Amino acid sequence: MTTQAVEALQLIHEQVQDLLPRISADDWSKPSGCAGWRVQDVLAHVSSNMKEIVDPSPPPPESAPDMGAEAAMEALVSPRRDWTVAALTAEYDASVDGWLAAMSAMQEEPTASTVAPLADLGEYPLHMVANAFAFDHYCHLYIDVLAPDGPLALDVAEPSHDMVRPGIEWMLAGVPRMQPTEMAALITEPLELRLTGPGGGTWMLLPAREDGLIEVSEASEQGDERGDAAATITSSSHDFVSWGTKRADWRSTCSIEGNAAYAESFLDTIDII
Repeated sequence: MTTQAVEALQLIHEQVQDLLPRISADDWSKPSGCAGWRVQDVLAHVSSNMKEIVDPSPPPPESAPDMGAEAAMEALVSPRRDWTVAALTAEYDASVDGWLAAMSAMQEEPTASTVAPLADLGEYPLHMVANAFAFDHYCHLYIDVLAPDGPLALDVAEPSHDMVRPGIEWMLAGVPRMQPTEMAALITEPLELRLTGPGGGTWMLLPAREDGLIEVSEASEQGDERGDAAATITSSSHDFVSWGTKRADWRSTCSIEGNAAYAESFLDTIDII
């Protein structure tokens, strides 16, 4: 289970609650690192997602087309673009406790192990919804809003391993599921991914199994027993959040050992949501 993800969410939102009153009126209108969204829109995204967990909106008409994850996020932000920061903060404050309680409840069986589709992102056990939020909120706070990647040069605590790791686990769970066809065609030999710093570890990406999905597993300290990697990619975990979501070019932060062309094809292809 991923109770660690719930703890990460609590840590992230302690930072958010400390940050909110320190953001100036001018800062709210600055472009964030998330294309097309101001800093204020990032808050709208966070608060609306939390609200939908606690108080879901009525389902759309049956005739409405299925919406991908990114379109669904934008559909929640769009009607809030003209809200005041005070209104968004009020929605956030009204939702956060119930939302954290819902994330905790998803760690309990039988819900925790129930597998369900998450829009167009693939199928996951429901306990990983907390990991998805840990990734999303860490990325928006530490990549999109705060300097040096984002526009706001405000002092916050450095992210800890416990804060970063659950989001990294979501990203790695998403590699086979979000791009199943591309990754199955691309990963033909073991590929090693080493992530350093808070949230780090070493993972092996292995060719597709009978279900058609590549395998991503954490490598042991003694080395993976299923064969030497054709290439090894090394990056910090924080930078992985940035280049793994195509916010930044991997070339500025990644090093490669072994078959460079093979590793580069993976780095050019990965696109986590």
